[in-house]
Amino acid sequence: MPVKSPLLVDGILLLYHHPLLLNAPTIMEHVEAFERHSRYKVWKLNTELGFPRGLARIRFPVVVLHYSLWGTTGYHLDEGFLSWLDGGGGGRKIAFFQDEHHYCGQRFAFIDRHGIDCIYSLIEPRYVPMVYGKYTSASRVAYNIPGYVSDDLLDKAARFRLPPAERPIDIGYRGRELSYYMGRGAREKTEIAHEFRRRAAGTGLSLDIDTREGGRLYGDSWHRFLGSCKGFLGVEAGVSIFDLEDAVRTEYERLIRAEPGMTFEEMEERLLSRWEDNIYYRTISPRHFEAAAFETCQVLYEGRYSGILTPLRHYIPLKKDFSNFDEALGMFRDETFRREITQCARRELIDSGKYSYRNFIRSFDEELTGMRPAAGLDAGDISGVDALLAADYARRMFKVKAKALLYKQFPGRRYLVRWVKAILRRP
Repeated sequence: MPVKSPLLVDGILLLYHHPLLLNAPTIMEHVEAFERHSRYKVWKLNTELGFPRGLARIRFPVVVLHYSLWGTTGYHLDEGFLSWLDGGGGGRKIAFFQDEHHYCGQRFAFIDRHGIDCIYSLIEPRYVPMVYGKYTSASRVAYNIPGYVSDDLLDKAARFRLPPAERPIDIGYRGRELSYYMGRGAREKTEIAHEFRRRAAGTGLSLDIDTREGGRLYGDSWHRFLGSCKGFLGVEAGVSIFDLEDAVRTEYERLIRAEPGMTFEEMEERLLSRWEDNIYYRTISPRHFEAAAFETCQVLYEGRYSGILTPLRHYIPLKKDFSNFDEALGMFRDETFRREITQCARRELIDSGKYSYRNFIRSFDEELTGMRPAAGLDAGDISGVDALLAADYARRMFKVKAKALLYKQFPGRRYLVRWVKAILRRP
């Protein structure tokens, strides 16, 4: 039989990973922004469903690898996707990274092994030569922040934002404990919660502060919570130890196996202190834009916040030793000052459009044009592409649901396991 020639498509393929369960809304806001705002045609594929057979026949001039693909124990790209990428399925390859501070070795190897042309990083430009310049052959690194202001966020704020006088919670917060090897910067995410709650006891403030894994909120539950808070605690996103050669994590794991009860302070003295702030990796978080959109007053640890947030203009600053706790509390209780802070943050961070996804994608398109992809980007004849990508959708979805059975307990499960595993081995 004659071999069908590849279909050369003008446009961008965006590969991302999203479990068929609830997840942080910021991931899909980031993914959908490309399709919604780029001047180029964008097709997006969720690698959770596996490699679509029809993709083998398609060639794209640009492939974007979304940050949701990169896990700590491997990547959400099966052999089908990797073979397609390496076999010329994608022309220019652009990778977005977040949480770049650990498992660096496998990330650096991926960049070189699969020929990544451009990296979008949270690392400030002055530190890029110490990271990607030293450890990879990547020629282009563009700076960005973890998330921007989406149209969906504005809609959610309009729906769930209560008037200040009707908000039942004075101060809210959600965070979770991270591994010691990420340093004091990661420790701050729970430290601010515990210390603020301790000092605020007896002040009459209504608090909803939770750092337990089970306390995390998703979807509309998160937005209802944010819209019910007059104020919100926060710290910079990121960590204070950048583990370039995976040495800190490896030694941390050895120490914690030997002494499971070791405290953070003991670990800091024996290992962490000599690595603190070796590469600056702090940034503004999507949560700060969310709070601004909901006109929720932010009480934040002092920091740089990517040069975007200004203390006493966009937030109430809290020193990390809590030495100004009473002063910060006094500013928060001043309703006039609190209203000025929240309205300024809303006006300058949200309503200005400066930090919108529309603006970010415009700059992405400009970067892409400067890269001069091998084939055209402007959408031409795209007939048949959607059909090829969706041709075996039912088969791929069935395999995902079958795989989920391996992680559930139900009567007769053991009789189905062998059958399910056989299905999963089929191409």
